[in-house]
Order: sequence, then C-alpha cells, then structure tokens
Amino acid sequence: MRTARIATILLVGAGLITYSGWLLEFVVPTGVSPVRDPVDALLAGPLVFRIMHAVSGVAFLLAGPPLRRIAPVQWQSWLGAMSVSAFGALVLAYAVVPGNVVLPLLLNAVFVVGAASLVLWWPPGWHRIAVIGLVLVLATWLASMLGEFEGVFTRLQMVVRVALLGAGAGYVLLASASRPSKLGLRAAEQQTPRPRAAKREGASDRSNDS
Repeated sequence: MRTARIATILLVGAGLITYSGWLLEFVVPTGVSPVRDPVDALLAGPLVFRIMHAVSGVAFLLAGPPLRRIAPVQWQSWLGAMSVSAFGALVLAYAVVPGNVVLPLLLNAVFVVGAASLVLWWPPGWHRIAVIGLVLVLATWLASMLGEFEGVFTRLQMVVRVALLGAGAGYVLLASASRPSKLGLRAAEQQTPRPRAAKREGASDRSNDS
C-alpha cells in the first residue's frame, strides 16, 4: 500500500506538472495566439511542448494501476483509475500524432467518463466538488467548439483537467491514509479485554471454588 501511494504521488505529480507545460508559451516564442489558436497548436511548435505532452501521457498511463490499488473497492473507483490510464494513453498518442481529428474527441469523452465516476463515487462534501468539476469539464468542452475564442477555452479546459486530476488523486490518497488508522483502531479494540467480561469470569471462578 505504501509503495502504491508513493507511486501515485510521483506519477500523478509528474503528469500534472508536464501536462501544464503549455504555460511555457508565455516565455517561449511560439507564434501561436493564446486567444484564437487552440492549445494543441503548440505541439506543432517548439519540440519541448511535444516532449512534455508525451511525458505527461506516460505518467498518467502508469498512474492508473497504483491508483486502483489504493482506491476503495468499488466499481466507480475502478472506472476512475482506469480513466486516468486511458486518458494518459490518448495524451501520449496525440503527442506522437498531433493534429489527429479523432484523438481529441476520445480525450474529451474519456475525461467526461472519469469525471462522472467521481460524481457517482465521492461522499457528500467531496461530491459537490465532483459535480462542479463535471459541469466545468462539459462547459469548457462545448465552449472550445465556438471557434472565435477557441484558444482561451482550450486553455481553460487544460486548467480544469489539471485541477480535477489533482483533486481526484488527493481524495484517493487521503482516503487510503485514513483506512489503516481505522482498521488499527478496530484491531486494538478487539484485543482490549472488556472489564465486565473480566468481572464475570472472576465471579464464576469464586463460585466454582466455593
């Protein structure tokens, strides 16, 4: 369990950082308009953007199994973890063949499935975050199709994805950290003798002696 938690932290962390590599466009000359051009246009620019995109894909792809290991045993958690791996595979594929028409549609669809799994899975409190995340995922996807401000909305889409992926990994890590303490508390309670039971045993011993 500890190894899976460390792997989740490292892989998801690496994925989130490299998936945010598009922010380098504000310091690296690209010739891409952040307002009109979609963020995917950066992949046709300096090589660093494709490299970081590919690295993030590999990180998310490998993060799925450890996420599944530390997540609760529920089909919703399994769906969420596998969605992360599928998302990573598609991100990697798009870094290899940028400009593909089908891959962005699959990326959006897989991410919507993953966000919906959080709505079905997370408890009250966290559930509100999941609902807001799903609404934002759908809203930015639809808004990115408007065309005139495609650059703005596709970049907002990247921000929403990073935020939701980070929140999802954070929830799983917190949940996995709390489960051992509860199990340990229950084990300690089971091992601790009950005073009433001890008194009853002592009384029965005295009656036998008499």
